[in-house]
Amino acid sequence: MLKTLRGGLLAAALLVNPILNAWAAEPIKIGLGMALTGGLAPNGKAALLAMQIWEEQVNAKGGLLGRPVKLIYYDDQSNPATVPGIYTKLLDVDKADIIISGYATNMVAPAIPIAMQHNMMFLGLLGLAANSEFHYPNFFSIAPTGGDKPKQAFSKGFFEVAKQQNPRPQTLAIIGADAEFPRNAIEGVRELAKEAGFKIVYDKTYPPSTADFTPIVRAIQAANPDMIFVASYPPDSVGMIRAAHEIGLKTKLFGGGMVGLQATAIKTQLGPLLNGIVDYDFWLPVGPYATPAALDFLKTYQAKAASAGVDALGFYLPPFAYADMQVLQQAIEGTHSLDQQKLADYMRSHSFRTVAGDITFGPDGEWTESRVMEVQFQHVKPNDLEQFKDPKTEVVLYPPSLKNGEIIYPYSNANQ
Repeated sequence: MLKTLRGGLLAAALLVNPILNAWAAEPIKIGLGMALTGGLAPNGKAALLAMQIWEEQVNAKGGLLGRPVKLIYYDDQSNPATVPGIYTKLLDVDKADIIISGYATNMVAPAIPIAMQHNMMFLGLLGLAANSEFHYPNFFSIAPTGGDKPKQAFSKGFFEVAKQQNPRPQTLAIIGADAEFPRNAIEGVRELAKEAGFKIVYDKTYPPSTADFTPIVRAIQAANPDMIFVASYPPDSVGMIRAAHEIGLKTKLFGGGMVGLQATAIKTQLGPLLNGIVDYDFWLPVGPYATPAALDFLKTYQAKAASAGVDALGFYLPPFAYADMQVLQQAIEGTHSLDQQKLADYMRSHSFRTVAGDITFGPDGEWTESRVMEVQFQHVKPNDLEQFKDPKTEVVLYPPSLKNGEIIYPYSNANQ
């Protein structure tokens, strides 16, 4: 009996020993800024929860390299001006082993120079062509606006849908904030409009502090465009849509680059005001996206969402935030190292399996292929969260492989 008892204790010790060793070791510090307040906070908080789920799961299995992982994060307040200071502190004071970006182009871009100065491998989360000015070889983007022309990839679906309509729209209005993301998006829009032969009849930006969009929408309506492409962050998207309904906007296609309409709280808030809008999306539980791994992650996320006060469904950003950490984990495990150059070299030469699909990085750290969808909101009812669990209210129009319905055209018809 004594021998049996000793054998059982030894076996138990061997089982728990890796976890005990991991917790006895110095943690691997992963530093980031994240929008926890301000206009980007609804998405930023959801992204952070996804990362914390990964942190919890990895530590439950013994960590990485025999060490626990620890997220160190600060609120960037949805303000690009805070970003350089945050990343300088993470590296110089907190001594982070790894740095990753917060959410959105406006926050990714100002962090890249800090990563460059410290020769750090750097993962960016949903930044649109954020590395196009720096060409930093150790930057890698977790965003489906891939291919050799990421700025165009973001809006390609909008124009592909437009070209299929009868009568074909001819004129285009472009509007966006004077900030990093809208500038990159609008550059791609102009290029695609020129290629397709659409005439631009309105092309302006507005200050990021703009609160009243009624005068802007009236000016756009005066130009009488067939299409209106809006490159906006969540507060602006809501303001633009409310102004459009206030003046009774008449156009054939409206939307394109409205960030925020993917967030469950904003969908529920706007309700029927969304009907007819054609906008981009990155992830919905449709077709090949709805893998068992993705749905299992979402089940875990949704169980925690209410108590965390974040997006209830988590379709938009959480899969990519979790994928961000999966890529990092696979690179660390593949190299058995935290050496920044080894990690970057590994990322350039390997593919990664994630809940957001398989990822391979190309020039400027962008995905080798684009996976941007174009959807139209249809038959949305007021104050009903349940309708968004089944994406029948968001009909996929592009790409053809995911198309699951027909457009209601023109825009004004969807609001009748």
